[in-house]
Amino acid sequence: MRTAEPPASLHPASRWQAAPWADLPDWGLDRTREAWQAMLRGCERMPTDVLRSAPAWTALCQEALRAAPTDDAAARAWLMQRMNAYRVLPLDAAAPGEGLATGYFEPQVDASRTPRGALRVPLYAPPAELAARKPWYTRAQIDTLPAAQAALRGREIAYVADPLDALLLQVQGSGRLRLVGADGRAQVVRVAFAGHNDQPYVSVGRWLIDQGEIRPGEASWPAIRDWARRNPQRVPELLAANPRVVFFREEPLPDANIGPRGGQGVALTPLRSIAVDPRSLPYGSPVWLDTSEPLTATPLRRLMLAQDTGSAITGAVRADVFWGWGERAELQAGRMKQALRMWVLWPK
Repeated sequence: MRTAEPPASLHPASRWQAAPWADLPDWGLDRTREAWQAMLRGCERMPTDVLRSAPAWTALCQEALRAAPTDDAAARAWLMQRMNAYRVLPLDAAAPGEGLATGYFEPQVDASRTPRGALRVPLYAPPAELAARKPWYTRAQIDTLPAAQAALRGREIAYVADPLDALLLQVQGSGRLRLVGADGRAQVVRVAFAGHNDQPYVSVGRWLIDQGEIRPGEASWPAIRDWARRNPQRVPELLAANPRVVFFREEPLPDANIGPRGGQGVALTPLRSIAVDPRSLPYGSPVWLDTSEPLTATPLRRLMLAQDTGSAITGAVRADVFWGWGERAELQAGRMKQALRMWVLWPK
């Protein structure tokens, strides 16, 4: 017997419709046990408003910490016994039930602590006056105004060679820097999101489409880089089209197999963590995704956890899949723009 619907105050931008487990495509085929650790991480930082409005989460998370499913079937059975499934839909009942799945990843870029050779494009920590002045200077103003440059002097974390690499790190929100010292030794550190200039985000891929430089549907990072190689004189114009600048903080990377922290404050898990609109899905929610991989169109149907967000991730049926790091992650994430259906799992 189903309990009352989850509090609408926890998902004011979406409508949740009770659904039988049979509605979840390929529910029985996922390696569900792989998502267990990601779910436990989410339990550690479950938002207080969720715990207050849905106290069943407290008991469920405590039990999950003690549980140790031996296989995928046991993990699925545990979830089905304790949770209900709800189809995530737009508030407007007349709107399409399908949404959009995109992808993101953690780039790795060569960098230097000091400007040298080709490595001269700075990555900045937040300026001291950022909180007092909003919005802060635009990307173009940072490049041209002495006041903006003075405010950032001494805030340089590292320098990269390609301004598109700097932009990619800002769009993805985090990344890994391979710092090579004068002695030739390399150290890999992480730069994590630490704020932005409160200017609007404009997709440079969208700008290229609007300029007639690339066709709709081709706005991937490989296509953007290819255009930049062919049009080096227009790269400053391309960059200035996006006034938003992201600032970073440096973090150690003791374990290369651990992802960056997302908006929930927990380490992201490749292909098990997604960025969502928190007005549609609360942080920590287990979510069943029905979408496909961009390169092969292979169905991508699996249990993921709502553990991050982003300025471009808005809407009821919207997810940004964290692909991890490395070449394959960049290829998949950079091309992902797939149809999406979602179900959220919620404690009984």
